[in-house]
Amino acid sequence: MPSLTVFAACLAALLSAAGLYAGSRHCRWPSWRRLGRAGTWAGLGLAAVSLALWIAVLGAGAGSCAMLGTWMLGMMALPYMAALSAAPADGQGGGNGNGGGG
Repeated sequence: MPSLTVFAACLAALLSAAGLYAGSRHCRWPSWRRLGRAGTWAGLGLAAVSLALWIAVLGAGAGSCAMLGTWMLGMMALPYMAALSAAPADGQGGGNGNGGGG
């Protein structure tokens, strides 16, 4: 069933992006940051699984483009979601409205 394979390929690409983000030094979520190198390796493995699934559904050319598209969507969305959910650091924002903190 191709629709189930497409769903699995999308899910694998997004989980791959999440694993790679968790393994990066730029991760803003402390609970994810603990994954470290394991997150990076899991992200790389899931990227290969996603690529294989996309190629199985669409062929080599379109499958690699679809995989990179879903992968980049996740890689671009995760830092923005983290920035929106993280509280501002001390001395930033709040206060009198001019960003001075006081």
